[in-house]
Amino acid sequence: MAMTASSRAPQGAGSQESERSPFARLTELLAPYQPAKPLITLSLGEPQHPLPAFVGPVIAKHIADFGRYPIAKGIEPFRRAAAAWLSTRFKLPRAIDPETELLVLNGSREGLFFAALTAARYVGERKGRPAILIPNPFYPAYAAGARAAGCEAIYLPTTLANGFLPDLEALEDATLARTVAIYIASPANPQGAVATPGYFSRLKQLADRFGFMILSDECYSEIYTREAPGSMLECAGPDFTNAVAFQSLSKRSNLPGMRVGFAAGDKKFLGMFHELRNVAAPQVPVPLQHVAVAAYGDEAHVEENRRLYRIKFDLADQILGNRYGYVRPAGGFCVWLDVSERGGDEATAVKLYRDAGVRVVPGSYLARQQADGSNPGAGYIRLALVADSETTAEALHRLVEILD
Repeated sequence: MAMTASSRAPQGAGSQESERSPFARLTELLAPYQPAKPLITLSLGEPQHPLPAFVGPVIAKHIADFGRYPIAKGIEPFRRAAAAWLSTRFKLPRAIDPETELLVLNGSREGLFFAALTAARYVGERKGRPAILIPNPFYPAYAAGARAAGCEAIYLPTTLANGFLPDLEALEDATLARTVAIYIASPANPQGAVATPGYFSRLKQLADRFGFMILSDECYSEIYTREAPGSMLECAGPDFTNAVAFQSLSKRSNLPGMRVGFAAGDKKFLGMFHELRNVAAPQVPVPLQHVAVAAYGDEAHVEENRRLYRIKFDLADQILGNRYGYVRPAGGFCVWLDVSERGGDEATAVKLYRDAGVRVVPGSYLARQQADGSNPGAGYIRLALVADSETTAEALHRLVEILD
């Protein structure tokens, strides 16, 4: 079915509610209750594996650099290291130019937000009201960026029926003709779906035909238990035209509090992106960029990270089995469970918190209601397997005990 005006989010109180942080909404939902068992939090996707051993020594070595302002584009050693990692990790059409095709970010979130503002200016006049396409469920920064850019957010439902990725063939030409950008997350948050090269190539064809930007959120690309996910940049052509990939060390290197990532791709877009970030975005402290240099030069800690997640997904395979529609995700560290036959996502979240001491996020809080009244996240709960394996196993056993 074609994506029409009926697929857009309705305006009003419901829309405003869904623009709030899902974690703030969860806190309010659970406020009247007390957990019957010691609390295990699976709601927040905050990695809890050990920090890499090199972090402290590198910061200590460069601690004097906290005494000067960082440049917005990033220090040269960082840009070289990140570009080299990209070329090693992915099968790119050619090597990324660290001087013109890569910028440091204060974590991928702020980059994804500011990219929407840049896209609205960069792409220019559209045939109708400018729009930004967003997978639904989605990372909240996408919608915040679209709103700040003055663009209409068009939500593309990602469901089991379409492999938890936006159905590109359902998009009408009239919609694409007024699109300034599309956000795509691979691996997807929350479902863990991974885009194939064919999917990325089709997206690139549409972007080139209609002249919009692809903002590819790849912050989970290094968390997988079987096959390594690819990158939009692999299918973006020799000049990476109309495509920018966003990366972060939060998940890859267990450094969520360090706030270091990068954007890479279309140099013309990144030139304008740099201009905006140079006056408006948070800069990245130089000592932390040196930590990132060490991180991108070391794969041992990343493989250890994956090994720990692999153990936890093995536990999920054993404990959950085929319950609640569980399928081991292709990427990321989240589990997306169908609880529609157990009272729905909000009721299940309350029950698990109150009776099992397990905190999870209702799927409807991670999505936006479509105009037809449906919510692609409704009936699901998201679990982030970020705790140690023993704690994860305990939480999963409690979940099964309560829900079965």
